[in-house]
Amino acid sequence: MARRPVAWVGAIILLAEAVGIALLNWFLGLVVDKQDMSLAGLDPRAMTVSTWIAGILFGGYLALCAVVLIRTAVRDRAPGTFGRLLLISCAVVHGLLGAFSVGLVGWAAFVFMMVVLGLVVLTLVAYEKKAQQEGAVAAPQAA
Repeated sequence: MARRPVAWVGAIILLAEAVGIALLNWFLGLVVDKQDMSLAGLDPRAMTVSTWIAGILFGGYLALCAVVLIRTAVRDRAPGTFGRLLLISCAVVHGLLGAFSVGLVGWAAFVFMMVVLGLVVLTLVAYEKKAQQEGAVAAPQAA
């Protein structure tokens, strides 16, 4: 089965997305800083720094999800409980972002989000099936 390649492709796409999100937030922070924009009286510098922090945090989250997928692909085993929860949250985030992106960005962004969602879910399901099959094979031998 294509468990490993799916996990590798998902990890590569998540790493690219993490870099893209971080760069986008860096650029948006620069725009806010150069335009001296303010929202409801907030300090423009605070808005710039908070945009950069958000980019670092969200990019780091996506990079951590990619690391879990890389570790899954290298070991060819299902991720642990923390890794599984992280990947499930990543799938939920991509589902929600995909739903929002249809109206805000367009169908291309929606398709990208759904591809990432599909890769993450397929990785989770494929490795879960493998773990169940290994458990079923090992159970009769123990008896």
